Amino acid sequence: MKFDMHCHTKEGSLDGKVPIEEFIAALRSKGYDGMLISDHDTYNGYREWLRELKGRKFQDFVVLKGIEYDTIDAGHILIIMPETVKLKILELRGLPVHFLIDIVHRNGGILGPAHPCGEKYLSITNTRKHRHQLAVMDRFDFIEGFNSCEEQEGNARAMEIAVQFEKPAFGGSDAHKPDCVGLGWTDFSEPVTCESDLIRLVKEKGRDACVCGGEYYEGTTKKRIGRANNLLVSSFWFYNHLASLCRHRKRKLELKKMYIRLR
Repeated sequence: MKFDMHCHTKEGSLDGKVPIEEFIAALRSKGYDGMLISDHDTYNGYREWLRELKGRKFQDFVVLKGIEYDTIDAGHILIIMPETVKLKILELRGLPVHFLIDIVHRNGGILGPAHPCGEKYLSITNTRKHRHQLAVMDRFDFIEGFNSCEEQEGNARAMEIAVQFEKPAFGGSDAHKPDCVGLGWTDFSEPVTCESDLIRLVKEKGRDACVCGGEYYEGTTKKRIGRANNLLVSSFWFYNHLASLCRHRKRKLELKKMYIRLR
């Protein structure tokens, strides 16, 4: 089954330009069987799918619920939880990666670094604490090995990491705009009809769970604005830390609730 495993919707991501219905239609026209909605720190894109489309349109197309989480110390992490699990904490950016891994695994989910060798501050191997963060690589369940919006060299290094740590490699477009949709793909070795199918497949098959690949997108902001992108990336670092600080109290409350439930 062919999936785009990194998709940003207009309903869920501030920088997303493609409504979920148009996203699905475009992927189906390109022969895809499904997608992972991976909006930034929110499930709003997936909620739109549930409210407006599920059971009404695209019944031959699989939509998986995911999220791209902004950690405070390891860049962006893709997360997939079982369909029965709802964790508000995953919509509150700013957890350290060690805590995030523990929370996801204790609740039956899987996770892996998005574009691990990409932009400064946004990618686990290009953070201020990157040497320290490499120590957690073996705790991830998969690696994003191909991202259509990254450089060829970065994707090659990501695939090397997947081989080194014996992790399955996912591929996705990371599409925010219509002309990027479906440029990256993951081909799963067994049918995937829900999040639990995917989680089981990854845990049981490991690197044999899938193969990935795709084409490169030439319309990224980085390529359009050149060196000015460095300023944009630095601005994101400050924004992420400020947003994380603002959500500190809410994270503490959610963590307390989780601890009580786990007891």
